[in-house]
Amino acid sequence: MRCACVFAVLVSLFFIPGFAPQPAHAQACGNNAAGFKPWLADFKKRAVRSGISQRTVDAALANASYNRKVISRDRSQKSFRLSLEQFIQRRAPKSTIALGRKQMRSNAQLLQQIERRYGVQGEVLIAIWGLESGFGRFMGNISLFSSLPTLAYDCRRSDFFTNELMAALTIAERRQMSIPEMKGAWAGEIGQTQFLASSYVRYAVDFDGNGRPDLMRSRADVLASTANFLRKHGWRPGKDWSQGTRNFQVLRDWNRASVYQKTIAYMATELRR
Repeated sequence: MRCACVFAVLVSLFFIPGFAPQPAHAQACGNNAAGFKPWLADFKKRAVRSGISQRTVDAALANASYNRKVISRDRSQKSFRLSLEQFIQRRAPKSTIALGRKQMRSNAQLLQQIERRYGVQGEVLIAIWGLESGFGRFMGNISLFSSLPTLAYDCRRSDFFTNELMAALTIAERRQMSIPEMKGAWAGEIGQTQFLASSYVRYAVDFDGNGRPDLMRSRADVLASTANFLRKHGWRPGKDWSQGTRNFQVLRDWNRASVYQKTIAYMATELRR
């Protein structure tokens, strides 16, 4: 979310329990690579104190370095400045909607099961899936343990991404994903609907019953987890999602960009037609 994945930033509203934002000290954050190594060494200690095993911390962060490309991407987000018409043309053209209709048909039974469980309509889930990763085709290939340490150290949104880095370590600690497979977009979004790590920890579900949530490969887990996120944020089953409704407000929790919210609603409505 290009890939639809890279532009979207899902919004986490809560911090991971037991891991407070970084306290003030000599190198709380930085705007260049100079202080990254001492910051990382300090973060590793704090992660272990918060309950992550030394083994997981070492395995995940052994090769972490300051990623200038990630910083460049963070400073050059332009997609959300487009008009709604321009954004739709780029991200939800007729060809994408046609693919979405095919996904609606081929996943009809699964979507019905998910709607019965969570109350979220299939059109909305397919729209998000298409916008975020082109229906699973473009998920990003940057290690979370390259992007997130860099963004956590960077002063622009240090507390937010420190929390995301801790959540990524939590996923690894729980063995919900292996460290090598934890790759995604430049801001740490992961999986076919581009969950931030903190959202993965809170909302990912094992809908296919194989013992763990898998938002990389399991279509059932991907769509059900997305529905679980929306339901937990107040989605009203069976209700409209157009602007001014409660369900449209829930889309703001998915992505803070107004043009993105409107495009989800537009695409879902087109799929319903």
